[in-house]
Amino acid sequence: MKVKIVNHSPFALPAYATAFSAGMDLRANLPEPLVLQPLQRAMVPTGLHIELPAGFEAQIRPRSGLAARHGISIVNAPGTVDADYRGEICVLLVNLSNDPFTVEPGERIAQMVVARHETVEWEAVDALEESGRGSGGFGSTGKK
Repeated sequence: MKVKIVNHSPFALPAYATAFSAGMDLRANLPEPLVLQPLQRAMVPTGLHIELPAGFEAQIRPRSGLAARHGISIVNAPGTVDADYRGEICVLLVNLSNDPFTVEPGERIAQMVVARHETVEWEAVDALEESGRGSGGFGSTGKK
């Protein structure tokens, strides 16, 4: 599938790291390093604008290496880029560690996964079909 992209950064377009990768790395389009203090969050620009076809979204997800090694995540993970959005893709990073973290210009800060989605029409009813789970919510399936 071809997707139109405008790149206002000096960095390469997002690309798949391996043949079976689901996500492409997004890079920080920063003029200088950005220090994130513990529990601080910042909107980090990527310089990218995309034009997705109807029925698709781009999911912005944390990078597992940054999360595991440095406690860096995304506040609204996964973030969603809708097909009709044409603004710059930005990543809302948060430092969940006890130590400052420096985001370098061009650093890989997130993953972007392009996925299909459905548009639903609600059908208002008075009751739902019974299921084995019923209304059991958080933790209702037990500890395994």
